[in-house]
Amino acid sequence: MREGVDARLKPLLRVADPAPVLVPAQLDFVRWIASESLSSVGSTFATLLPPPLLDSTATGPGSGSSARYDTRTEPPPGAPRVAPDQRPTLLVGTGREEQILERIKEAKGGALVIAADVEAAARWAQRLAKLDRVVRLDSGVDEGARAQAWRQLADGSARLATGTRSALLAPVVEPGMLVLLDEHEAAHKPPGPPRLHSREVVLERAAREGLTLLLTSATPSVEMWWQAGSGRADAVLAPPGPWPAVSLADTRGILRREPLTPPLARAIRETLAAGRRVFLAVSRLTSALACDECGTVVRCAQCMLALAYSRATATLACRLCGRTEPLPDTCPSCRGRRLSPFGWGVERVEHAVRRRFPDARIARYDPDALRGARGETQRRAAAAAQVVIGTRGALRLFGRAALGLAGFVSPDQLLRLPDFRAGERTLALLWAAAERVGAGGALVIQSQNPTHYAFEAAARQDLAAFYTPELRFRAELGYPPFRRLAIVTLRGGGAPETERLAERVCAALRASTALQVYPPGADRRSRVRRVVVKGPAELPRLVGAALREFRDPRPEGRGIIDVEVDPVEWPF
Repeated sequence: MREGVDARLKPLLRVADPAPVLVPAQLDFVRWIASESLSSVGSTFATLLPPPLLDSTATGPGSGSSARYDTRTEPPPGAPRVAPDQRPTLLVGTGREEQILERIKEAKGGALVIAADVEAAARWAQRLAKLDRVVRLDSGVDEGARAQAWRQLADGSARLATGTRSALLAPVVEPGMLVLLDEHEAAHKPPGPPRLHSREVVLERAAREGLTLLLTSATPSVEMWWQAGSGRADAVLAPPGPWPAVSLADTRGILRREPLTPPLARAIRETLAAGRRVFLAVSRLTSALACDECGTVVRCAQCMLALAYSRATATLACRLCGRTEPLPDTCPSCRGRRLSPFGWGVERVEHAVRRRFPDARIARYDPDALRGARGETQRRAAAAAQVVIGTRGALRLFGRAALGLAGFVSPDQLLRLPDFRAGERTLALLWAAAERVGAGGALVIQSQNPTHYAFEAAARQDLAAFYTPELRFRAELGYPPFRRLAIVTLRGGGAPETERLAERVCAALRASTALQVYPPGADRRSRVRRVVVKGPAELPRLVGAALREFRDPRPEGRGIIDVEVDPVEWPF
């Protein structure tokens, strides 16, 4: 704000908030979020602050004695970051949501429940309303209601709240509790600043303010499982609950002509005869080569990521280190000659199912591909169908125990993604489907890799069977949680300008010996380059320092440089 007369200045109409929305400790917390995500402080505030309180009678946060604001910015010298009795608790397995409700019911203070999306926040608002008065802090209510909710939490007139990412800084009545639902979900880190997963925000906030923190997940992120295993968090694993009968169908050499193996076709027939519903999961992704004879996925020898297949150039490329190679003639494992990027799409599977079961009500549903009226029409048809063929998002149609059969036509397509999280995402999808199968139901997995530990973990209902080898894989190759990653996206006015910008940025990053900088990779648009950077825990500070010179404006311009720290969705 500047004083004086200037034609470019506009007069202030009113004071939006009659009192400061955040106290100094919270301001420091916002600066930490901005620095960890390499976002601007202004954009971080814009995302995490409530709508303005325009009611002149409103009181600001801190006006009520029951709202929690810790004035410290760091623990006292020599104090542990988190006291043993303040470690976050990870609730895993059946009954985790009921445990959350019970703990909130018994709590003496307030509770803020953070969901991954607006629909989940609305469902939890209905659940919490049975315990006490609850307010919402998500975009499912208008700005006036959100502003009022923030004020009521601050003065203690409301004890319970639900919200999404924008509610991460909301006041909590002492002694406070934070709850992060489905902490593994990528939706907790949507596009736009601050690019920091909500899990990291609540972990830091709980540590700073001494809040009780509960996190739930059916299949925890590898990062959170590692924290629990290393004593940084407490894990509460529920005893195994009801689980479908799991069948693994080996499809090596037999899945080219027909998407339904005899075990899956038989399971569909039996499920329909019993009057129960069927969900067949497919994927639209076929980005890597695999051997039809032994199931081996062709991977980068250095990074162990699936090599991306390009039909146009007849090459394989690693999306991390940039290595390229011609298409191999034989499988590196069995020397077989049947290497293929083959996969089954939604439409082809639907055609095969209609041919086999002409009397069944069949619908396909791919919510990620369709929006608007067409998407809603497809959703209504799927909601009434006996057999639903769809992608991962279609699982939202079904509640717990709503299915008689969940079948995975070709989950190998997920394992072929050029992403070190491919196994983790495959397990999450299998587990989510299994939880939606009722008593006496079945889960059928067709795979060219039937011994993969993600499939074995789902078949045995044993999470440790997945995380033990997965953590070993990540430790050996330096993937999170053992090292951190950042993706630097570069855009110039044209291909030559982008290339020059990429060279300068890579040189600046490589000047830091603590950073491992991979060669720039191109996406489909030639004027875009992406640089993957790997480094230690202080990676944001190192990358920020290396790129500081590019923040200074120059007459000739530099193009656009965008940095995402700790990406959860691989953009290649």
